[in-house]
Amino acid sequence: ASMNQIAIFIATLGPIGTKLPAPGSWGSLAALLAGAFILPYGWHYMAVATLAALLIGIWASDIYHKKTGKKDASEVIIDEVAGQWSVLLVTPFSLEGFVIAFILFRFFDILKPFPVNQAEKIEGAIGVMADDIVAGGLAAMVMLALLAEGILSL
Repeated sequence: ASMNQIAIFIATLGPIGTKLPAPGSWGSLAALLAGAFILPYGWHYMAVATLAALLIGIWASDIYHKKTGKKDASEVIIDEVAGQWSVLLVTPFSLEGFVIAFILFRFFDILKPFPVNQAEKIEGAIGVMADDIVAGGLAAMVMLALLAEGILSL
């Protein structure tokens, strides 16, 4: 496989981004599943994985854009992985925690309130990744508030 083929596979998570309806939600679910294997090792492993997904995502989505000519294509879902993982940094390792992390991230990623909508306007591959990282950051803030208020517990 060429580097371009690898980049395209990473950008779309293979068939998840290209063959399923609502690829963003499936990408987030795939991220949660993978995160369930990373998070038990500790938040610092989750942080390294999130940073890796962000950097690799910038590279892969840039190649995808250059090969297809599509800007922020819906089938590119590596950004959902980075965004969803950014929420897992502060999420309790429980089914309840993961369900809330999914709902919060998808809420901010789909509705794109300020400043998510501003991040989305950034040109190129960084913009593809930025809105999901900002959505993940907002979701993480809500998760921290739920924990601080005792609505959710570790």
